[in-house]
Amino acid sequence: MSNDFEGQVAVVTGASRGIGYQVAKELGSRGAHVIAIARTVGGLEELDDDIKAAGGQSATLVPLDLTDYDALDRLGAAIYERWKKLDILVGNAGQLGVLAPLGHISPKDFDKVMGANVTANWRLIRSLDPLLRQSPAGRAVFLTSHHAREATPFWGLQSISKAALEAMVRTYAHETEKTTLRVNLFDPGPVRTGLRAKAMPGEDPDKLPQPADIVPDLLTMLGSDVTATGHLFDRSRGTLAAL
Repeated sequence: MSNDFEGQVAVVTGASRGIGYQVAKELGSRGAHVIAIARTVGGLEELDDDIKAAGGQSATLVPLDLTDYDALDRLGAAIYERWKKLDILVGNAGQLGVLAPLGHISPKDFDKVMGANVTANWRLIRSLDPLLRQSPAGRAVFLTSHHAREATPFWGLQSISKAALEAMVRTYAHETEKTTLRVNLFDPGPVRTGLRAKAMPGEDPDKLPQPADIVPDLLTMLGSDVTATGHLFDRSRGTLAAL
């Protein structure tokens, strides 16, 4: 087993299932101490068991809703008290919302998706940025979607929230480009997840890659040898480009 993340501290959101679960598991098995965040306690406990079974150390399990913004502030303080730094942030958690014409989306649904996909990630940046700057090679990667750039009809909640996320991450990358922190975006493309099944119920899931298939490319962006910042890796196209 490779220990290329030995001694690093990593926060992974949406870590109880799907891509978040798999990247957290792989980081933990490669020596990182994973701070796993999700709403589902059972999924977090399974993750902890899998990391230990793979030879990693126990994860720190943080069951919370990312829209509990005060809790995100406390998270940064708690990490500082214990580790004084943060090496990796994977902003994976997000909400799909409803697929509908813009005029049919309720204010409640709009606020829920924007809160999870945009505001929560801003609050994470606000809370964790000082810790990432304390790492000799801090890495922050946020997951996005092609809908941000294509403005797909009826996918307005995804298009709007992910476009806002991309603008925020790009701004953050520019603000930190003279530091050792590298900040990037990762578009996994279609993946066999619960969110995808909800959005595309008629799709054959056997034709989609599994979450574990995505992890090698995502881990590459978290390596200490990464020099790019403010870039988007589009896995479906195999391209890495500045935004």
